[in-house]
This record gives sequence, C-alpha cells and structure tokens, in this order.
Amino acid sequence: MADLPSSVPADLWNFLGKFTSARIALGRAGSSIPTRGLLEFQLAHARARDAVHRDLALDTLRGTLAVNGWETLELMSAAKDRRTFIQRPDLGRILDDPSKRLLATRPVAGEPFDVVFIMSDGLSALAVERHAAPLLEEIGARLKDAGWHLAPLILVSQGRVAVGDEIGALLSARIAVMLIGERPGLTAADSLGVYLTYDPMPGRTNAQRNCISNIRPEGLSYTAAAHKLYFLLCEARRRKLSGVDLKEDAPALPERDQNLLTD
Repeated sequence: MADLPSSVPADLWNFLGKFTSARIALGRAGSSIPTRGLLEFQLAHARARDAVHRDLALDTLRGTLAVNGWETLELMSAAKDRRTFIQRPDLGRILDDPSKRLLATRPVAGEPFDVVFIMSDGLSALAVERHAAPLLEEIGARLKDAGWHLAPLILVSQGRVAVGDEIGALLSARIAVMLIGERPGLTAADSLGVYLTYDPMPGRTNAQRNCISNIRPEGLSYTAAAHKLYFLLCEARRRKLSGVDLKEDAPALPERDQNLLTD
C-alpha cells in the first residue's frame, strides 16, 4: 500500500531548525499549528513553571561542593518561602536577620577577601543544581592557582541578584560573584547566569555589574564561561570597577580548549 500523505505539509524553513532551538518552521494544520508543536509548547511552559516554583536542593548541592573541598555557609533571604519570593522581589534582595548576624559576627579575615562566590536559586533552582558546581570547579581552581584569597562559598535560599551586594559588604570582599538561576524560557528552563560586582554594597545598580548569561551545555559551556569570568575578575581587580565601564573582551580561548566549548 502506498504511504498516505502527511496531514502536515513540510515547511520550507525546516532546515533552520539545525541552527537554533527556537520554535520556528512548525508548519500548519488547518488554521493552527500541528498538534505535536502545541504539545511541545505546553511541555516547555510546564517545565518553565516548575523551574520557577522549585526549591533549591541544598542537601545535594552541599554534598557536591564538599567533595570539591569548598567551605560553605548557608543563608536565607528575607523572603521566607517560595511564594513570598515570587510575590515580593524586594525581600529576595536582602538577607533575613539571622543571616545578617551570622556574617556580622564571623571572625575578621587576616586580609580582605578578593572575591566571594554566592549561589542562589533565583528563578531556576534547577540551573544552580545542574551547572553552578561544574562552573565553580573550573574558575575556583584557576583563581586558587593565581593566589586569589577566596571567601567561604555562600548558599542563599530564595535570593535575587542584589542580595550578593549585602553579602559582599558584610564579608568585606573586594568582588562579589553571584551564580544564579535565570528566568526560564520556552527553550531552556535551566540557564545559569553569573553577575560580578566590584566593591559590593547595598544600593548597587545593574549598571554596576557584569553579566555572563545562558551557561549550560546547550548554551555557553563551562569552559568558555570560566574563561570570560576570569578575564572580568582580573580586569575588575586591576581597574577597580565593574559594570558598563568594564567590557568583556577576553582573548580567544587557547586552541587546546576549543574542543571543550560544547562540553
């Protein structure tokens, strides 16, 4: 028996799907999109919603970091739970009182910390659980080899980017680096973002930060992200600034690392 014709005509733009994960060239079924395209959209939307509402799996993350030799401190924003975090962004930008006291009463380091790394769930705990530790392993090893004085690693539940300013100020760190889950899209629910702020203190604006976005195996690889971050850290320390006046123009990766760009 001859094959029956497909009810969904082939789209002339299908070949573009090899170059992007965006929803293009879905075809048509009557006056709408095909059922497959609709179901895939609904699945992606559900994954994005799940990522936003998911709590950070602190036990798992803590265990992974301990294996890699990181001393960790666990803090909490002023948003007491996920619902509050979503409804009150302002509370996710500051620490709760017990967390403030914990940092304020810590023994003063012999010399100021060069950088404090902070991990927070943000709008996708899944991104932090999957990608923060591998990225930190790469950049941490490089900084330790270069003699940087690193603060204990901070884990913040229900945190937003600006909470890193308060943490950096309380620890007297020269630079704060926030590893945080980005707002999920319909092609990626686990995209990790990195925000770097020189001389962190409450009141810093986004114009005073540098951002590296879309860190995940299908986006910017850990190797490429660590390369960019190391460049920004060195330039921020040298020039004593971050944000719009600090451009990310890192040199190309060494040829031996090019094959790691899509790891």
